[in-house]
Amino acid sequence: MRKVLLFLIAAFVFSPVTYSYGFATKGQDCSKCHTLKKEEAEALLKELVPNLKVLDVRQSPMKAAWEVAIEAGGQKGVMYVDYSKKHLFSGSIVDIKAKKNLTQERFQEINKVDVASIPLKDALVMGDKDAKHKIIVFSDPD
Repeated sequence: MRKVLLFLIAAFVFSPVTYSYGFATKGQDCSKCHTLKKEEAEALLKELVPNLKVLDVRQSPMKAAWEVAIEAGGQKGVMYVDYSKKHLFSGSIVDIKAKKNLTQERFQEINKVDVASIPLKDALVMGDKDAKHKIIVFSDPD
């Protein structure tokens, strides 16, 4: 019985599943062996989401998965792909100790608008055009 138990433990520790799901040796950087390039992520996800563009791939805050920033239909979002490249999940990763929604922070980061890139040559200016602080208002008269 003891040999069977030792065999099962060894099989788990040295199996690809162990490394795919982040159960590897403590302190080991699994991202050195597991990679996911933008093109590969796009090919994996295109079957699920047509007209998908992968903006960025990086290690997720949670071990054993990549964070994939995407754009589809003019909307940007964040998805996660596990190291085995067999599972996709979307939803929030929350840092329990810090009480922070890490997915929401990343979502806000990729959806940030560079105000300097907004063309203002045809804008209606109210007040001092050389004011220190400016407010840009978008309006639809219809």
